[in-house]
Amino acid sequence: MLTITQELHDAIVAHARADHPDEACGIVAGPEGSDRPERFVPMQNAARSPTFYEFDSTDLLRLYRELDDRDEEPVVVYHSHTATEAYPSRTDISYANEPGAHYVLVSTAEDLPEPQFRSFRIVDGTVTEEPVKVVASYA
Repeated sequence: MLTITQELHDAIVAHARADHPDEACGIVAGPEGSDRPERFVPMQNAARSPTFYEFDSTDLLRLYRELDDRDEEPVVVYHSHTATEAYPSRTDISYANEPGAHYVLVSTAEDLPEPQFRSFRIVDGTVTEEPVKVVASYA
């Protein structure tokens, strides 16, 4: 189960809405081994595409150095789908290289009344949807 604060949930959804019609992407970092998302890190979609996202390799290298310096890891890896449901595509599955991360997808498809927010575990090509619990705080 992904437990995430309302503030982080809303920040991910806001980023997805702001970047629409292109896919938004980013991570939420947390202390190593904690499984607790704490620090919102929006990234630029280097592909600038409505159907594909890609982290810029320079930005990604900088991010991983920063995570290492802060004893953090990517707890959530998120991106949006702009015209389809919030479910990992074959491309999303093939690029999923953080087996411990929660993969959050937000659909900003225009036929939905509200953005769809779903979380998955993706390990060795296997996708498992998990419940999302939104809390006011972790206290």
